[in-house]
Amino acid sequence: MGDDMAIIVTFDTPGVGQELYDACVSRLTDGGEFTSLADIPAPGLISHAAGPIDGGWRVVDVWESEEAFENFGKILQPILADLGHADGEPQITPAHNVVTR
Repeated sequence: MGDDMAIIVTFDTPGVGQELYDACVSRLTDGGEFTSLADIPAPGLISHAAGPIDGGWRVVDVWESEEAFENFGKILQPILADLGHADGEPQITPAHNVVTR
């Protein structure tokens, strides 16, 4: 994957749910809400969706580049580690097409 290509990042976290997600959002936004892409302290996020799956929780992001996602990871990983969930590996795939509203 080239660094200039949009990527789809999928996090599946078995055995956890909205509580962990909300805790991460709270830390990322200094206690604020995540209702706009600008609320997250990392440039390059194109879209974000999160919700329950069978036995866990799923987050699907689209990032403008692998580099943008890696920069966000440097912020997110210590938060996940502190919350006891540093072991998740995201699935990263190249985006063939990205359409936003």
